[in-house]
Amino acid sequence: MYEEKLKELGITIPEAPKPLAAYVPAKKMHKLAFTAGQLPLLDGKLLFTGKLGVDVSEEDGIKCAKQCAINCLSAIKSVIGSIDNIESIVKVTVFVNSSDSFINQPKIANGASEFLVEVFGEEGKHARSAVGVAQLPMNAPVEIEMIVKVID
Repeated sequence: MYEEKLKELGITIPEAPKPLAAYVPAKKMHKLAFTAGQLPLLDGKLLFTGKLGVDVSEEDGIKCAKQCAINCLSAIKSVIGSIDNIESIVKVTVFVNSSDSFINQPKIANGASEFLVEVFGEEGKHARSAVGVAQLPMNAPVEIEMIVKVID
C-alpha cells in the first residue's frame, strides 16, 4: 500500500545509505524503528551544500528535507523489509544548517513532514522538532532522524 503510493509519486526508495562513521543506518527495537541522522544524499552526492540563509535557498532546503525523509525510509526499510510494514510515523527531528539570522527551520522541516503525510496519510502525521545548528556533516544543509512504529 505505501510502497505502491511511493511508485505513484515516482519515488524509488534507494538502498540504505552507507554510514559515514561507526553506526548503523537504523535499528529496530520491539515495535519501533529508529534511524540515524540521514543527509540529503542522492546517488551518493549531496543535493546542495551550505547554510540556509546564505548558501542554500529555502526552496532547495525544502527539497533537501524531502530527500532526507526518503533516505530515512530507506534506512527503516533495511531493518523491517518493506515500507508497508510501517504502522505510523512517530517523531521526526530536523536539523537545519542555519546562518545566524535564519529563523525558518520549521518551513524547511515541512519538506519532510508534508511528504510523509502525502505518503502515509493520517499515519504520516508526527511529532517534530526543527532545530537550527551551526554545522552538519559534509556541510549538508539538512539532516533528519526519524522514529516509526512498525507492524509486528
